[in-house]
Amino acid sequence: MAVDQATQQLLEQMSAMGAPPMHEQSPVEARVGGAIVTQLIGPGPDVRRSEEHRLTTADGDDFRIRVLVPDAAARSVVAYFHGGGWVVGDIDGFDTLGRILANDTHSVVVLVEYRKAPESRYPAAVEDAWQALQWVDEHVSEIAGRPVPLIVAGDSAGGNLATVVARRARDAGGPAVSQQVLVYPVTDADLDSSTYLDPENQLMLDRHGMIWFWDHYIDVSRRGEPDASPLRADLAGLPPAVVLTAEHDVLRGEGEAYAEALHAAGVPVSSRRFEGQMHGFFSMVNILPGSAEALKYVAEAISTHLDTLDDKGSR
Repeated sequence: MAVDQATQQLLEQMSAMGAPPMHEQSPVEARVGGAIVTQLIGPGPDVRRSEEHRLTTADGDDFRIRVLVPDAAARSVVAYFHGGGWVVGDIDGFDTLGRILANDTHSVVVLVEYRKAPESRYPAAVEDAWQALQWVDEHVSEIAGRPVPLIVAGDSAGGNLATVVARRARDAGGPAVSQQVLVYPVTDADLDSSTYLDPENQLMLDRHGMIWFWDHYIDVSRRGEPDASPLRADLAGLPPAVVLTAEHDVLRGEGEAYAEALHAAGVPVSSRRFEGQMHGFFSMVNILPGSAEALKYVAEAISTHLDTLDDKGSR
C-alpha cells in the first residue's frame, strides 16, 4: 500500500520548504532541519522528575544523558538510544517520545545523547552507548527507587546501538538486559539490498541519505564488524526482542532479517511491520498518527514482558 494520508501531507509540506536533500547538506545543516521537526513535535507530558547528567568518556570528552522518572512507581528502566544515522538528532528532539514512553510503561526512561559523527566517528557512539548502559545499571535502584529490570531500546541508528550493547552485555556477563526494543534498526551495511533499491522507499530517508550517514560514521573497511553490522554477529543468548519496521523504508529488509536471525538463534521475538509508514514515523510524535500506534505497540510489549517477569517473581 502507499504511504498513509498524513505521511503524504507531511512529505508535501517538506517538499514545499525547498530544502535540499540530506545527502547534499553538511551535518550542521542537517542538524538544523532536525531542530525544526522538534518544534513541530512540541512538548511532552509531565513526568515526576527530569534530570540530566554528563558522563566523561575514556578519552576525556563527555556526553549527556537525561533521566525521565514517571509519576507511577517504576517497573523498569529503559535506556533509549535515539536515531539520526549517528550524525543528527539529540535528546531534546526525543524528549517528548521519552516522556510518553515513561508514562505509558511506568518506566524510568534514560535518553542517551552519544557523540555524533563525523566529529566523533565509529566506534565512539558504541562506546558511549556501552558506558551509558553501565551507568544506568549501576544507578537502577537510585533512579527507579528499587531494583527493576533493565531494557535497551532505540530507533534506526539508535536501534543499532541498542542491540550492539545488548550483545556486548551478553559477552561481558552483564549488565543483565531483560529486553531489547528495536525500531527499524540499522543492522547491516548492505547498501544494495532490495529495500534500499525499491523506488517506493525513497522518501524522507533514501538510499543516498543512508550512504551519506555511513560515510560520515565509519570507514568502508570496518562496516562488516559486528558492532557496525549486528546482523553479521552471533545472536544466540540475546534478550527477548521487539522489532518494528516500516513498510516504506530502505531499512525494512535488514530489520526484518534481523528479527528472523534472532528467531533462528533461539531468541524470543515479537515483530510487526507498520503498513503505510515510512522511516522516521515512530519519532514523529504529534505529527503522524502512526507514531501513536507504534508507541502503543511498544508500551504493550514492554508491559507484557514485565507482567511475565512479575509472574515469575524475577527482576
